[in-house]
Amino acid sequence: VQLQAFGGGLVQAGGSVNVSCAASGRSFSSYAMGWFRQAPGKEREFVASRGWRGNTLYSDSVKGRFTISRDYAKNTMYLQMNNLKPEDTAVYYCAARTTSLSSSRSYEYKYWGQGTLVTVSS
Repeated sequence: VQLQAFGGGLVQAGGSVNVSCAASGRSFSSYAMGWFRQAPGKEREFVASRGWRGNTLYSDSVKGRFTISRDYAKNTMYLQMNNLKPEDTAVYYCAARTTSLSSSRSYEYKYWGQGTLVTVSS
């Protein structure tokens, strides 16, 4: 089972970027998936999660700016990030649970991708 995140890069403040997470080895269509991030010198934090039935959770810091979505046919998850701020700079990790409900707790995720770096310049 593999999760691979990609699509990060350098973007100016106020700009947008879309990161993707491709899953392989099994289908995650029945399970919840989520995004976490870790900024330099900080602990990993929850960003967004989407469950099997489409229920979503967002951290307060990204609510209204980020949108999580999934393409079940492609076994892929996306995070559309708009109106980016320098404090959004981090390595973004995708993760998958083995249950259908979304969650903000990192310990409830079994599978993790390697992360993709998003750098927001001021």
